[in-house]
Amino acid sequence: MRKLSTINRICTLPLLFVATVSGVALGQRDWKPDQGVVQAVEQINDTSVRAGIRFLADDLLEGRGPGSRGDSLAQRYIATQWESLGLRPAAAGNSWYQSVPLVGVTTKVPAEIEFRKGAESLRLKYIEEMTASSGKAQEKISLRDAELVFVGYGIQAPEYAWDDFKKMDLRGKVLVIMNNDPEDDPQLFAGKRRLYYGRWDYKYEMAAKIGAAGAIIIHTTPSAGYPFQVIQTSWTGEEFELQSGAGPRLDVRGWFSEASAYKLAKLAGQDLDALRRAAQSREFKPVPLGVTLSIDLACQIRQQDTGNVLGLLPGSDPKLSRETVIFMAHHDHLGFAAQRDARGDNICNGAIDNASGTAALLAIARAATSLNVRSKRSILFAAVGAEEQGLLGSRFLAENSPIHPGYLAAVINIDGVNILGRTHDVNLIGNGKSSLDRWVEAVAKWQGRVVTPDYFPDRGYYYRSDQFSMAKVGVPGVYLHSGVNVIGKPDGWGKQQLEEWVEKYYHQPSDEYRDDWDLSGAIDDIRLLAHVGLAIANEPTMPNWNSGDEFEAARKTAVASRPSE
Repeated sequence: MRKLSTINRICTLPLLFVATVSGVALGQRDWKPDQGVVQAVEQINDTSVRAGIRFLADDLLEGRGPGSRGDSLAQRYIATQWESLGLRPAAAGNSWYQSVPLVGVTTKVPAEIEFRKGAESLRLKYIEEMTASSGKAQEKISLRDAELVFVGYGIQAPEYAWDDFKKMDLRGKVLVIMNNDPEDDPQLFAGKRRLYYGRWDYKYEMAAKIGAAGAIIIHTTPSAGYPFQVIQTSWTGEEFELQSGAGPRLDVRGWFSEASAYKLAKLAGQDLDALRRAAQSREFKPVPLGVTLSIDLACQIRQQDTGNVLGLLPGSDPKLSRETVIFMAHHDHLGFAAQRDARGDNICNGAIDNASGTAALLAIARAATSLNVRSKRSILFAAVGAEEQGLLGSRFLAENSPIHPGYLAAVINIDGVNILGRTHDVNLIGNGKSSLDRWVEAVAKWQGRVVTPDYFPDRGYYYRSDQFSMAKVGVPGVYLHSGVNVIGKPDGWGKQQLEEWVEKYYHQPSDEYRDDWDLSGAIDDIRLLAHVGLAIANEPTMPNWNSGDEFEAARKTAVASRPSE
């Protein structure tokens, strides 16, 4: 979802397949490409990628919302591409489609939501000032005089000796929660780098776990990494969860704009800034606000499936072919926005996010299937659904994989491509987490580029796309964002353009296909990812998480539980 003109001679060459050279381990000398693979990967070009984006982002597909006609069209398009390339159906029953059963909930919310403290009240406009939705798939939700309690970041992290709840009984309360995680102390929560504790899904899950009736997160652009308009499009309309989802649920989930949070704090006789300062300390205790919420929500419930489209390219090695590299992208987007924009448009086409990644996935599949010699490991091409609803398709795949997680070597995830032009840099999200870094670095070096860590570590991108679902079952992944050092542009230009894209286009109807995009940098990145994945598919050993990584234990468990040969 996020993202060189002439560069030196080595950079104008096609991006390449990675492998050991004559048995010499990577790192002992510079990697050199296999020319047969170079020819295959050169097929990934502007035309092949652009055509896929143009179709998938067309108004005909109506934004590819889960369970919609456009969603079905996208799946059918991808499956026919897999079939034409000679892939094998990889879902149960020799099917291209892994059905992902969803529950859709459309919440009817009052135009104004009232908060009361004694004789005083505050009315906030739905969508404009805050959002609210049912956290349960049931027709009616009612809260009566539920007290609001400010709980800081809403985090329990024993490894940091951190507990924002301090064993207070918060059952039936509505929790007011800060976004992100504490970042003042570099020894806590990785400092400026956001961890999963900073994600909205963690906060809602934790609030439900302790028995709260509701949770409302305070949005700020710095803490979220995007403006409140993204909340307005992403958290209104129909919302989905897996039918198989287990665990406690909140009655009400919501977001405050920062301006609304200030108003609420004032009603409570509190200073929002003072509350937030207090929440930076381990000693923070929940603050009852003396404000209550009563609300009735009517919900329309429907059982609706989306699908993961799975195609397999079997490996050539009798033993290693049991192990599999996954190339992944999500094919869904938001569908229709609850409100029309200034142009009168309410179709969230999701051209960059993620018609572009799906088109890249198709292009890599064409390259891989054209190889004269197949890779030793098998390759699974997975176009997953309902990513925008909380990584639901990839989560379902991870929990119901046709291949045991212990045999999944790595995942290469593509969520958005570079539209700015060729770059000197390769921005690797999750840099430093696994042995996969060395393959990215080797290919980037061959291209004449340099690998850089996440430019926006405070935004928690590693936990916001589908490689996270696979990481939870132990599979290490590669995920890129666009580089920012654009060839021929002044310093800072690329980063400025990415910030502008987030502000104006991310999760908005304006994320539409444009003929004037410069996809040369995208082609570089896609070819790099193709070669990294193909390299892993031929490497003698399985990739691993670096020692001490948060997902290392899951990897060990998965490998130890592999079915017998």
